[in-house]
Amino acid sequence: MSAPRIRPATISDIDALDAIETAVFPGDRISRRSFRTLIDRPTAETLVIEAGGEIRGYAMILFRAGAALARLYSLAVATGEAGKGYGRALLAAAETAAMDHDRILLRLEVREDNASAINLYKTTGYRNIGRVAEYYADGMAALRFEKLLRGPEAPDVVTPFYEQTADFTCGSACLLMALARFRSPNFLDPLWEIRLWREATTVFMLSGPGGCEPFGLAMVAREHGLEPEVWCSTEEMLFLETVRDPEKRRVMELAQTDFRNRVSEAGTPVHYEAFTLDWLRARLAEGHVAIILVSGYLMMGKKVPHWVLAHGDDGRHIFVHDPWVEDEVGETVADAANIPVPYAVFDRIARFGRSGLRAAVLIKGNLLHV
Repeated sequence: MSAPRIRPATISDIDALDAIETAVFPGDRISRRSFRTLIDRPTAETLVIEAGGEIRGYAMILFRAGAALARLYSLAVATGEAGKGYGRALLAAAETAAMDHDRILLRLEVREDNASAINLYKTTGYRNIGRVAEYYADGMAALRFEKLLRGPEAPDVVTPFYEQTADFTCGSACLLMALARFRSPNFLDPLWEIRLWREATTVFMLSGPGGCEPFGLAMVAREHGLEPEVWCSTEEMLFLETVRDPEKRRVMELAQTDFRNRVSEAGTPVHYEAFTLDWLRARLAEGHVAIILVSGYLMMGKKVPHWVLAHGDDGRHIFVHDPWVEDEVGETVADAANIPVPYAVFDRIARFGRSGLRAAVLIKGNLLHV
């Protein structure tokens, strides 16, 4: 038999990939359609290992736009081929592919009862970063693992992650994470998510639910015991560039005026200037977090304002929790929590609209001790 070789998968490999998938996994399988989609997707890479002219296994890696993070979506070796080093070779190739895409972290999920796979990850430098109960269709839990591929050590994560449960609640989800860090983990609940969104939203009438803006978020943060500080690059009313309906503009302006008046009455510091990367790094080093406005286009593929929570810095990347998890394309919390974003990328996405609006709500506070 010829020596095994690893190469990128092609559409002609789908029959072999599907056969391996069906034989190896009793459930939670990748469909033929998904194989075809992911092989062609620029944000994914599928590798196969061949020996004797036949495909013996594969590895599939996903790359989140704008992040120095990759995820091992699936790794499988054909039945009867265990013990030949194919899985270890594919894992090493997946790590190389991640580094070739300028990723510093590779994350994965594995069934809690898959002892051989868990042993492979542990013996190749992966560390357990969490457990998700009833993750798989049959109720089995998943273990999450992560490996730092290069660069300085990733900062410890002390801020809990929360996935938004509605399309329009990114701001309140970020506020929940700050409350969980500085106040209580009991805030991580959909009821609180909707309540805080309702209290901080700019407008929720005429054309459906609205989003949060920095003054509303700061107002609600202070009302729930946090110490906020607003940074905004303009004194003008926000998010009105594309609003054509005069009644909606009127209501949005009134709502924002109310937020600004209440923030002023509460004595919350407000800086009408663009925050800088150096400022943010210094505040993170002091143990604070910041709710940052970003353009959703790079991170989500949608030209909408979006909020993320910046909570860490390793000297090359800002680490953020992005509450938006794109389940429809196979993302999990592993793709959205503690994302390392290169400084240059972060500086580019931390602005919105034609005016390049920069906005942040700094949340100060001592860490929660439980």
